[in-house]
Amino acid sequence: MRLILAPMEGLADESMRDLLTRLGGFDLCVAEFLRVTHHLLTEKFVLRTVPELANGGRTRAGVPVRVQLLGSDPVCLAENAAHIAGLGAPGIDLNFGCPAPMVNRHGGGAALLVEPERIHAIVAAVRRAVPQSVPVTAKMRLGLENTELTLDCARAVEAGGASELTVHARTGADRYRPPARWEWLARIREEVKLPLVANGDVWTPQDWERIRRVSGCADVMTGRGAITRPDLARRIKTGATAMTWPELLPWVVDFYALLRARMDLRHAPGRLKQWLGMLGSAYPEAETLHRALRVERDPDAVEKMLEGR
Repeated sequence: MRLILAPMEGLADESMRDLLTRLGGFDLCVAEFLRVTHHLLTEKFVLRTVPELANGGRTRAGVPVRVQLLGSDPVCLAENAAHIAGLGAPGIDLNFGCPAPMVNRHGGGAALLVEPERIHAIVAAVRRAVPQSVPVTAKMRLGLENTELTLDCARAVEAGGASELTVHARTGADRYRPPARWEWLARIREEVKLPLVANGDVWTPQDWERIRRVSGCADVMTGRGAITRPDLARRIKTGATAMTWPELLPWVVDFYALLRARMDLRHAPGRLKQWLGMLGSAYPEAETLHRALRVERDPDAVEKMLEGR
């Protein structure tokens, strides 16, 4: 039974992966996607998004980080996958699920779910290009607009040689509207033999128990649930009680220190406020702090306000 941190553009960056894996409970992370067009991504660019590659492909806590690629050209994806595998990536994941309109307009992410043949070609090309010791996995949704090709796409991933498939139990059109359709995960498991990871609407340990029961999947990926409840994975793994705000606050301060060390100082306050806004659904104190910081843009002033809490 594994718990996997989902790739979330602008949310599960290296600072958040660092913090969440140190809090405990996660067995694996998938990094934010790297967009592949017509060029070989430079090592500098790859390391900027996945700096864990300079640490053996692991976070400080020792949790492996797979690199996710988004694109639609099998040849370019294969070339970049081979290049990134050579940089020490513990695995290559292929994005067939991003619902962002800008991504979909360019034929990437969930837009590929209307083309099972192209999905097969991409997976097969990447699998051939990457050493067998490096897992090639994929993440998909139930479809772009509907579920007519769900099973065809899952079979295409399997036939292409992927070692694992994660399914977010929504279509691209569903975006993130509840509920996730977990029953579809069980249907997919009946059609494919490769290991399936369940994803979608896992906010609490009880949700984790239910998605496993409904889907039959042993492994679960969670994303937004872990951002809003940072101890979620630890609670699932150990049965620990939920962290109180006084227990979480030092981690918030530490997160801001990570941001200041790793990104342009001008952007650190905004990134912190983004997280505080999400924490507010579970911690009223976080919402209070978020409101207090809303108009503050000076990085040093934000740090002093945090320390004063």
